[in-house]
Amino acid sequence: MKTLKMITGIALMSIFSLTSCQSEVDDVQGDNPNTNTANSTTTTNLKRVSMYDGSSDDFIDGSSCSSIKFPFKAIVNGVTVNFISQLSYESAISILGEFNNDTDTVEIQFPVTIKMSDYTEVTVTSQSQYDAIVNSCSEAEDDSKDAISSLNISFPITILTYDASLEQTGSVVILTEQQLFNYMANLSATGYYSVKYPIVVTLADDSTMEINSDSELKSSVNAALAIESSMEVAAENKAKLEAILVNGTFKVNSFINAGVDSANNYANATIDFANDWKVKSMNALTTIASGTYSVTSETEVYLEFGFTGSTNFSLFNSEWKVSSFTSSTITLQSKTNSAITLVLKQI
Repeated sequence: MKTLKMITGIALMSIFSLTSCQSEVDDVQGDNPNTNTANSTTTTNLKRVSMYDGSSDDFIDGSSCSSIKFPFKAIVNGVTVNFISQLSYESAISILGEFNNDTDTVEIQFPVTIKMSDYTEVTVTSQSQYDAIVNSCSEAEDDSKDAISSLNISFPITILTYDASLEQTGSVVILTEQQLFNYMANLSATGYYSVKYPIVVTLADDSTMEINSDSELKSSVNAALAIESSMEVAAENKAKLEAILVNGTFKVNSFINAGVDSANNYANATIDFANDWKVKSMNALTTIASGTYSVTSETEVYLEFGFTGSTNFSLFNSEWKVSSFTSSTITLQSKTNSAITLVLKQI
């Protein structure tokens, strides 16, 4: 399910803090009427939110449910890369991103150690064994049992525990995602709990929400899943746009700033995007401007220019949100000023 995601460190394990004396927990107010069990929706949501996030190396291993532990080796587009830390990812990303219309290949050199979504580690010695792990991840994604990586809980949080009579028996302080996952994954069939609200969560767009109930937690999870869905669509559109850019030659159909269209300044110029992230503008056989471009995606797709050699084309040097695109027309809007628009039309 995941697309692009930040590289995060592995949370360190901490020890549960348990208070069992009833006199010490009487002052702790939880959601006793809504006490949860191992099969409740809240449990499912908290497990998915706290699963180990293996998406940091998806461009290498193709699995968001797991990651390969350092050190390891892989052959990336024919180049052997030694991965000794997260900094090594930069070399691989550079190799994979050299051209935007080639077929990228990654060959993992076995054996490797894989960290799974439940924080366990597995030694993988063959491609077939690894393929089984990737397929299992795909099944988890299809069944909505994979990690939700676009929502992060601010720790610590407190879990209130109850007996079968729904009498509060104690509390557990949770300090890390791994602790939370282990707690939820190991709930007994007769275990009851509630979350001590409020808690604070952060979504992938860096917005924060204060959560005051299980129903609000469910809403925040749905919001996170909506963001993930938007990121997936944006990543797919990014790839489509890159192909359109490389395969076509364009002209400026309109360039509107403060209500004025200055497309006439570019009437005889063409814009050509190469597959090595270089762009140039020509008038007949003469190069007017040249530079670089990049295409990125978050929940939207963005196109950025870096022209030199022409004052007119330097006006395009900013990051543009791709408002819409077809195989023939690309409509851009300034990321910082929505009143500035640029429309490129394929010749």
